[in-house]
Order: sequence, then C-alpha cells, then structure tokens
Amino acid sequence: MRLDVYKIRRDFPALKQKINKKPVIYMDSACVSLKPVQVIDAVSRYYTDFPSCAGRSSHVFAKRVLDEVYNSRMEVRKFINAKKTEEIIFTKNSTEGINIIANSLNLRKGESVLISDKEHNSLLAPFQMLREKGIKLKFFRFGDIMDFKEKLTEDVRIVSTAHISNLDGTANPVKKIIRLSHKNNSLVLIDSAQSVPHMKINVRSLNPDFLVFSGHKVFGPSGTGVLYGKLDALEKLKSFTLGGGAVKDSTYKTYEIEKIPQRMEAGLQNYSGIIGLAEALRYFRKVGISRAATHEQMLNKLVSDELSREEVEILGDNDYKKRTGILSFNIKGFDSHEIAGMLNESSNIMIRSGMHCVHSWLNSNKINGSARISFSIYNTIEECMTLIEEVMKILKLNNSKKPIKRMNALKFPPYER
Repeated sequence: MRLDVYKIRRDFPALKQKINKKPVIYMDSACVSLKPVQVIDAVSRYYTDFPSCAGRSSHVFAKRVLDEVYNSRMEVRKFINAKKTEEIIFTKNSTEGINIIANSLNLRKGESVLISDKEHNSLLAPFQMLREKGIKLKFFRFGDIMDFKEKLTEDVRIVSTAHISNLDGTANPVKKIIRLSHKNNSLVLIDSAQSVPHMKINVRSLNPDFLVFSGHKVFGPSGTGVLYGKLDALEKLKSFTLGGGAVKDSTYKTYEIEKIPQRMEAGLQNYSGIIGLAEALRYFRKVGISRAATHEQMLNKLVSDELSREEVEILGDNDYKKRTGILSFNIKGFDSHEIAGMLNESSNIMIRSGMHCVHSWLNSNKINGSARISFSIYNTIEECMTLIEEVMKILKLNNSKKPIKRMNALKFPPYER
C-alpha cells in the first residue's frame, strides 16, 4: 500500500501557507521535521487543560500530567521495542543524551572511546572534552567494518557512533559493530537521530547498551529527545544532573537519589513536549514507517537520477538506496549557501547548506560544505520536479556568458560559513 502523501500534507499547517504567492517546498527535514496538527494539538492541550507538574503536587492537574508522562514513556518503549518502560529517559535532544553518557560513565585515564570519522559535533565534542582527563579518542572509517575491527582494542571502554550519517545519509553496519563491541567487553552508544525518522528501530534486536534520538526530527516538538539504555547499564551511571524529582530525600550532609528513570530527569520537565513527542510517534506508526521509507527512497531516486551529471558531485554512495532520505551535493563553481539561497528565492525550496555540524570530516577531506536535500513523508513528485528544474537553471549559469549574480552572504548564518 502506497503512502497517501496528499492526505498526509493536510495534517501539516506549515505547508498550507504561501510565500510571495508561491507554495512552500520544505526539504530540510533532516535538520527539523515539520509538525502535524495532531502533535500541535497535543502540546496545546497540556497548556489549556492541565498545566502542572508531574509527581510534585497532590491535585487533579498534577495527576493528569503524571499519567500523560507515563503513557508517553510507554509509547516510546513500544516504538523502539524496549524491554522495560524504565529504560526510557526523556531528554532535550540527542545531544543531551550523548552528553549524559559521556559524563556519567566515569571513564578512567588510559581508557579509550572509539567513534567513527564522520560524526556530528554533538557526538564528537563531548568525548573530545574527556581528553582533559586522560581519556583516549580513536577513530574508524565510517561504514568500514574491517577498519572498525582493527581499531577495536582491549582498552576501548565504549564505542559511540551514528547509525545514519546526517551528512550524506549512508549507514553504519551497527548490528555488526554492536556484536563485535560486546565480544570485546565494550559498551555501545548509537546515535539514531537520523535513523529513527526513516526506519523501524528495534533495540532488542540491535542490542545497543545506549541509544539516543531527537523528537524534532521525527515530527515531534523541539526540545524533546530520548535516551534509551539497558536498565542494568543505566543503573551503573553516576548522576550527571541532580535536583527536584531526582532526589528522594536529603539532609544537610547527605542525599538519596531516586530510582531510574526519575534520577536521570532532574528538574521540571518539558511535559508538553514529552506528550507531543508521544503523539508524533503514534502518528508516524499510523502513517507506516516502511511505507514512508519506500516513498522517500522513490523521491531520492528521482532527484538523484536527474542530478547525476558531471557538474554535480553527490556526497556519499552514488546508490540512492544507501542514502535513506538524504541527498547532499555540490555544484562546480558555486558555494553551497549560494545554491540554497537561489533555490529559496526562486521557488521557496528550503534545504540545508554548509558544514552540517560535521566540520571534522569535511575539513579533513577539504570539502567546503554541501547543499543537502532531505525528503520526508510530506514531499511530492511535483515538488521534486520543481527542485530539479531550479537546479538545472543553476547549472546553465555555468555555461552562460552573463555574469553570475552572487547571493548576499549576510543572508546565511555566519557560524555555518
């Protein structure tokens, strides 16, 4: 059964507007996905119907929040097939989840962390900071299982890597990585920020010790995320943040912390976001994760086939089947920000440009960023045809004798240049 994309689009208010009398073509979902009205309504209900705090007060509003958060935890557990509800920790995003693990493992001087050479700064930087404590950081080539085997030595305490690259959409062989790591008595943290929106994740089958993902990339609210961990692994972590809700009792000299998951969710939580995230996962399951993946792959093939030409360099594997919902490219003679700017000005085509927070890999390969298209359930064939037409116009500028009108650099974020 094919995806009914036109019915789906009616659920996303952002797509109903027009800018300069033209429709919005949103192809930046790998950065932030759009939100369906069901999620927006769920967030709003918290503020209108029971705006309170879970587990602190003894009244009906507080009880409702407590129930909704528990139900949300159950929804996430079901979505990734976790064994226990307690294994689900709510965070702000993948970044916070990774930082919690990096700072709670109590890594010791001389121990090593093994990561890939194509990681988002959110995974790279937290472990780089541990070098100050004498922790070693080792790198393997993304997607290269033989190089991974070579780098996986006895001193590796934890392997931490992305499932899917946010730069080019290619995949790491995470199942093999996890199996080999466990044979080496190494823990494994998987960053699934880019895989959860495109494929069914089963943590019992994959068997990582920890896994993170962000709500804002899977149709959920900003400021929401999940840290999954096997219960025995979570219980061994030292507390990274303490405060209200995470402390069971205290005196002036001592404190007693709560059980998992409460001990890892200190302070007032983003209750509206947690409720909205659960609604987003329910929505995605109803749409059909496998149908969504097939639809995105079809769009990726359509655009990839048309952009496979001499003037265009596609990052990652040339086979669209190996790039999930991402197509990252460069055009000879143009900066990636110029490409994104021209697409935006001509037809409201919204894509990402720049270094995609993977500066380390791009710098090492002497690549000054890229233009990144990312497809989702609400993108259509017609939108892709418009995109192709506009890219072809940019390609023609290279063959034109007329001077090329350069985009104003001030229109783009300075930190991405």
